[in-house]
Amino acid sequence: MSRALPKYDKRRVAFIGGAAAVVLSGAVIAGSALAGETSGQGGAQNARTLASPGTITCPDVRSQLPAVPASAQTEIDRNLALLDTQIQEADKRLVDTVGQGGPDFVQNAILGPLKDKRVATINRMATAIGRTAARPQGLDALAPCTLNQGGVTGTVGGNDGNAAGAATGNNSNTGNAGNTGGNTGNAGAGTAAGTITCPDVRSQLPAVPASAQAEIDRNLALLDTQIQEADKRLVDTVGQGGPDFVQNAILGPLKDKRVATIDRIAISIGRTAAKPQGLDSLAACTLTK
Repeated sequence: MSRALPKYDKRRVAFIGGAAAVVLSGAVIAGSALAGETSGQGGAQNARTLASPGTITCPDVRSQLPAVPASAQTEIDRNLALLDTQIQEADKRLVDTVGQGGPDFVQNAILGPLKDKRVATINRMATAIGRTAARPQGLDALAPCTLNQGGVTGTVGGNDGNAAGAATGNNSNTGNAGNTGGNTGNAGAGTAAGTITCPDVRSQLPAVPASAQAEIDRNLALLDTQIQEADKRLVDTVGQGGPDFVQNAILGPLKDKRVATIDRIAISIGRTAAKPQGLDSLAACTLTK
């Protein structure tokens, strides 16, 4: 015996369907809200590491130069262009290394080396002018550069994880997720930092005029001090930075300092005798384990 199906009120059906749609819509909205919250939290954690690293600002050297002799103009222009190139390279390195190294990475691996390069370049400019006019003094004060606030924020945030890594002796790079295997290159430095070896400059000098002896001795002593400071820094920074940290933050800046010091030695001798050539080849140092 067939049984008649109950007749449903169309209004009730429409209401139930609408309620179901509201429930489903609510679930979608809730899911979207949760997804947005998760994304927001992740963004908060990464805001500093993904922030613009900023830009490097350096004092203008061109405007601080005295009248440039015509005979030195080409060399001055070449070195002014080199100063611009050095800043561009440092800015690029700033972008390429966001999140790498420890809290002092930008200072040690970018601003410090940049200052040393600028010292050497500015010194060459002063020397070029000094050949036919009064040598300008105090230009070295224009060498240091600064990082704007945006860059500082990016650097600090990018290295939050390294604080914990350093506290545990860099046994892992968990905090430095953005720098995969960041400390692999320094694995050997954990037990022995090694020492820095540099070519001997004193033995390669020609006869030193008596009038230049005091200045030569002072700069030779400075070369020794520079090596001692680099050796100390080598010990103090064991486990920091990536595989190129020692080259970029210690050996590179040391070479630039030695170039400037050796150049002063050559200039001092050249005032009253033949200026020695090729001494710059003695500037580069190596790390000995």
